[in-house]
Amino acid sequence: MLALLHTSPVHVPVFDALRDQEHPGLELRHLVAEDLLGRARADGPAAVADDVRAKVREAVGRGVRAVLCTCSTIGGAAEAAASAAGVPVLRVDRPMAAEAVAAGSRVVVLAALESTLRPTVTLVGEEAVRAGRSVEVRTVLVEDAWACFEAGDTTEYVRRVADAADAVTGADAIVLAQASMAPAERLTTTRVPVLSSPRPGLAAAARLCHPAPRRHPGG
Repeated sequence: MLALLHTSPVHVPVFDALRDQEHPGLELRHLVAEDLLGRARADGPAAVADDVRAKVREAVGRGVRAVLCTCSTIGGAAEAAASAAGVPVLRVDRPMAAEAVAAGSRVVVLAALESTLRPTVTLVGEEAVRAGRSVEVRTVLVEDAWACFEAGDTTEYVRRVADAADAVTGADAIVLAQASMAPAERLTTTRVPVLSSPRPGLAAAARLCHPAPRRHPGG
């Protein structure tokens, strides 16, 4: 069983659909804590670190094999909770960041929330160091897009994100920093790779829940 820690209920059907398409049989347990994002935006991710750890402990208490945090703003706090969790704790955007670094040295991070920019830039930097690469990271805040999301107008939200991605120049990869931006990937026309986090993030977590069988000597 895999637990997913969300800060919006809109992510629940998204990850359920991905599971059904690509990881049938994987049992998901969703934990939604909308207040964490608002407090992290106001006071910084460190302000909710204790509550993130508590949510991770709650998930572990339900018998899960791993925890996946789908919110980029609090992803670092979730990863930091892994040492005391007893199970792997992943942030959904790390595999995406690794893919961006592999694509080239010029990475543009798009976000609809300013609070997401710094954690994502830091994450891309970590993956660049891990890969032994030098990467230049630029950021783009998609003005007014989040207001559409909060108003429930997800169609306009993803359209604005897609338009912002298409306007990017001088990049080897474009990172959609928030999981909620993923549908915009299909609307873009740019030739630059546009990367979103739900699919690779869930795949990484699924591998931890269903590891490849070990080969026995002589088998």
